[in-house]
Amino acid sequence: MKYVCFGEIMGRLSPVGYKRFVQADTFEVIYGGGEANVAASLANFGMDAAYVTKLPDNDIGRSALRTLRAHGVDTSKIAWGGERLGLYYCEKGASQRPSKVVYDRKYSSISAATVADFDWRKIFEGVSWFHFTGITPALSDSCAEICLDACRTAKEMGVTVSCDLNFRKNLWTTEKAGRVMGELMPFVDVAIANEEDCEKVFGIKASGTDITGGKLSHDGYKDVAKQLSERFNIPTVAITLRGSISASDNNWAAMLYANGEYHFSRNYAVHIVDRVGGGDSFGAGLIYALTNGYTAGDALEFAVAASALKHSIEGDMNEVSVAEVKALAGGNGSGRVQR
Repeated sequence: MKYVCFGEIMGRLSPVGYKRFVQADTFEVIYGGGEANVAASLANFGMDAAYVTKLPDNDIGRSALRTLRAHGVDTSKIAWGGERLGLYYCEKGASQRPSKVVYDRKYSSISAATVADFDWRKIFEGVSWFHFTGITPALSDSCAEICLDACRTAKEMGVTVSCDLNFRKNLWTTEKAGRVMGELMPFVDVAIANEEDCEKVFGIKASGTDITGGKLSHDGYKDVAKQLSERFNIPTVAITLRGSISASDNNWAAMLYANGEYHFSRNYAVHIVDRVGGGDSFGAGLIYALTNGYTAGDALEFAVAASALKHSIEGDMNEVSVAEVKALAGGNGSGRVQR
């Protein structure tokens, strides 16, 4: 089975350890991005995953390419050209101090890409699954057009489409997000979101929930998933449930609405090493499990366990094996030394 993910890979610059931006005199550099992280996870699970983007034809673009190749991702479908690779700065939070992100991604190669850069009929040859997130159409009007072209072509060719709403208030307004994503969602077969995504993009709010206080209502999230499913005729909807105790400690779980049935995962108390990519690792875990014969309930448990492990790993990408995820999903979460 072949998978294609489309989006923007960026350079991530972070102060060493838990230093603040104003304290930093050096920055560590890694590469990542929502859909790139999903592709890397799928490849790490042994799947045939390709990543589609547009990179600048310079050493920085090739450095990002090298990261993808190191994770076993097929990079043959990448377009080349444009001015620059997008960047973002990430300050890791701790205790009651939240993490911070500053974007520097204007005029990036992918944001200036056009529909003509990607031949989706050729890209989707032999492909079974296409994944994108709400970050990519937020980059520019042309990126929104590319996503729409990709989704239409995927549907015509019988390719399953998944989308993580991933609302980013620093990239666009709630009004534009609702309008653009409203055009894309009817093509989606599997939607992934959290409480902020659903409320900000589509005005669907979970009742009885206070995420800042760590209070989550199962009935409220059932209603959110059902509304999202019925509004856009989406068969499968996953809602991640994050109870924020502090920047260092969260409760982590999820819900899956599939075939008219609701499934809730076990809850993990996670002590966070790096939460960037946590949602992407959930998405990759869900895609992997749904396409490898798991039941809906087991697929959800696999996805949540994969994401719980990601919170313990530095960087954007999830460096875990299927066996490790299965062990945690099966109840082995003691963290004892493996000898």
